[in-house]
Amino acid sequence: MSQDEAKRNAAAAALEFVESGMTLGLGTGSTAAFFVEFLADEISDGLDVRCVPTSVATFEQAAALGIPLLPVEQVERIHLTVDGADEIDPHACLIKGGGAALLREKIIANASDHMVVIADESKAVETLGAFPLPVEVSPFGFTITAKKVFDALKTSGVDQPIVKLRESAGGKRPLVTDGGNYILDCRCKEIPSAQAAALALSVVPGVVEHGLFINLARTVILGDEEGAQILEFEY
Repeated sequence: MSQDEAKRNAAAAALEFVESGMTLGLGTGSTAAFFVEFLADEISDGLDVRCVPTSVATFEQAAALGIPLLPVEQVERIHLTVDGADEIDPHACLIKGGGAALLREKIIANASDHMVVIADESKAVETLGAFPLPVEVSPFGFTITAKKVFDALKTSGVDQPIVKLRESAGGKRPLVTDGGNYILDCRCKEIPSAQAAALALSVVPGVVEHGLFINLARTVILGDEEGAQILEFEY
């Protein structure tokens, strides 16, 4: 089984939640990109939806495929958001932001009536933290913020986190997000309490947003070689 096949199966299963007349949030990342492809096919067959992308990359993909898009400033309600995740624990707590779009992804997810997370089954973990936790920070004073982020993670129970500024593809300058911020990648190995870490990070001046998505995903779809498993959660 290829990982792409599993991602495709998860993305295809998410179409079951889409109905004509909806305003959709379109996530970012490789699995979300498959969903955007499949959605474009449904639209060409007559599905009537409007969409809000969570990143410049998703905007460009959706626009190229002819998907009707709305500026976020014109959105009154988002019925459904479909997005990927870097890690998913048994309580549907997520780590997101590997693609550096976590701020916009969280704004859209939080504004949605229903968030569906799609991923291949390798993203399901018992405890979050093996994937580096992204934290979006203001460029101003980011070195000070990085030290405070380290302290916050330690206080929340993470043993010896490593906090590193994410660099651009060339490796000579910091990566800049769509929102004009920097990303700190925090290698935690294990996050004992996602809730405690989220709270500790949220009060650090300079932290714009963190990649812990808690109590947002009502549906998780995990793709595998057979198809997809759909898990539902209540908060």
